[in-house]
Amino acid sequence: MDLSQYAELFLAESREHLSACNQLLLEWERHPAGLTPVSGLFRAVHTVKGMAATMGYARVTDLAHRMENLLDVQRRGAHPATDELLQLLFRARDALERAVELSVVGRERELDVAAIVADLEQAAARMAPARPGERPVPSPAPTEPEPEAAGRLVQVTLRPEAPLKGGRAVLVLKRAQALGAVHAVTPPVTAFEADEFDGRFSFRLDATAAAEQIEAALKAAGDVAHVTVGGAEAGGPAPDPGATPGDAGAVGGGPSRHIRVDLRRLDGLMDLIGELITVRGRLNQLAAERRDPAVDDVAIQVSRLSSDLQAEILHARMTPVWQVFDRFPRLVRDVARELGKQVAFRVEGKEIELDRAILDELGDPLMHLLRNAVDHGIEPPAERRRRGKPPEGEVVLTAQRERASVTITVADDGRGVDRRKILERAQREGVVDAHADALTDEQLLRVLARPGFSTAEAVTSVSGRGVGIDVAMTRIRALGGTIEIRSELGKGTTFVLRLPVTLAIVRAIMASVGPERYALPLTYVAETVEFGAVTTTMVEGREAIVLRDHVVPLVHLRRLLGVTSDRAPARAPIIVLELGDRRAGVVVDGMLGQQEIVVKGFDAPQGTLPVFSGATIMGDGVPALILDAAGLV
Repeated sequence: MDLSQYAELFLAESREHLSACNQLLLEWERHPAGLTPVSGLFRAVHTVKGMAATMGYARVTDLAHRMENLLDVQRRGAHPATDELLQLLFRARDALERAVELSVVGRERELDVAAIVADLEQAAARMAPARPGERPVPSPAPTEPEPEAAGRLVQVTLRPEAPLKGGRAVLVLKRAQALGAVHAVTPPVTAFEADEFDGRFSFRLDATAAAEQIEAALKAAGDVAHVTVGGAEAGGPAPDPGATPGDAGAVGGGPSRHIRVDLRRLDGLMDLIGELITVRGRLNQLAAERRDPAVDDVAIQVSRLSSDLQAEILHARMTPVWQVFDRFPRLVRDVARELGKQVAFRVEGKEIELDRAILDELGDPLMHLLRNAVDHGIEPPAERRRRGKPPEGEVVLTAQRERASVTITVADDGRGVDRRKILERAQREGVVDAHADALTDEQLLRVLARPGFSTAEAVTSVSGRGVGIDVAMTRIRALGGTIEIRSELGKGTTFVLRLPVTLAIVRAIMASVGPERYALPLTYVAETVEFGAVTTTMVEGREAIVLRDHVVPLVHLRRLLGVTSDRAPARAPIIVLELGDRRAGVVVDGMLGQQEIVVKGFDAPQGTLPVFSGATIMGDGVPALILDAAGLV
């Protein structure tokens, strides 16, 4: 059987264990005298080694084995962690990650792990001079084979927690084939590929080796819980031949309630439910026109069932943010170390969930913001002492749920942004008006987010090329989110990212301007009022209304879009948008109610105003543009 079909599963499993290695190494670095992380590191590396051996990735297996040797010497000798040892293990962990990534795409030959392997062996030899590096224990000399009947029944049960059960079963069969002919495999090898395969299988083996030798050879494949050869079994009671496949999962506390699903299948389901919702809108429209009770009943049932199905699919796509956040402690540690700074990194709200499609896009923006926080925000220890601060700065990454959105903040207690310095530089470059005497938070963000704009005095490996804020802002806006900045000189800076929980299907207010319809996601809608029913005023040359002691600037969508096809209504609705501390009232011709819309990607033609974030298809088959709240506020 071709093991390449397990490559993606191997990659996903390995990434989880390598992420755990990062966390454990960071914990060990914080508490060098403790040995608790060592056992976890050993288990994680051992698991990666076993999976790589199953897949036939020899160099990954070898590198993991050398790491395992060093960790084994460490835990046996109970040596406190030195900076040199930790740096070596961090390097080895990164090399192992690269080895895994290249092996999965068939580029294992590009790997050059000789240097790191040599360093690992030397470190193991220094720590255990009596045992210069672990060596595999040689197999005992074969004993005189017992005269057994050919075609003995061999029953194998893999451990319930074993990853890549199908690949492991194939490896067991290869071990068996080295002893003799294998036939009558039950279930057939093709069934090993199925999600339902529980790790229990049997076969007939034509071999004259002793039962103990067969058992030992098969167990050497790893993750084998039980082996029965011709009725004599090693490792515990023989599996019940009458048991159902699901019973095997009962070992260790019951069948698993979780399975891995390829994300492409969830994407496919989301596309299908999106099409279903579009058709549902058309059905509801037809039902309203026909006024047939039977059609109405069907439309109601379809609406209810499709809503339930949509909710289940959206829930299945939700992923806790820790799956992305867990990579950042190592990032912050490495940047701080490179810059000679002391930084404590804290993560809050790791259990908050986001649509996987959004979460996958968050890695780069957050990476840039965190690097900026350490580089531009946190001061060197000597400078912090002069300012009366503790030498160790703090960076906090937080996720919170707010209504129908998720807020992610990156905050530091560093030097803050020198607005006067930024203003002067922006004026020299013609970015802001020469007569401006201050920068608001919104203006500050726009200046910092200009491509190529940087506050760094010199280009380093960390920053200074004018990338970071602009990358983050572009990506967040593309996700239908917003980004804000709050900064106080000498006290620190906070970036606030607001994101929809999901991108594919959102609830929106439908509004009309002239003959066209537009959608505004409800996530950012605070309320609606009527133009003419509230007092208008002028603030800094811009029309605004006063709403419960708050000044709300107005955006006349008709004027913004240049609609002149017909006369504007005398009394028009105002849709009040709220993004953090910012508000704006969007004046439209009329409101057409609320409905769920399927968001489609939108490539705006050259010259189009930057106020659209996507498009949707209405129930009558006519498209409507989705307004970008961030571009209007």
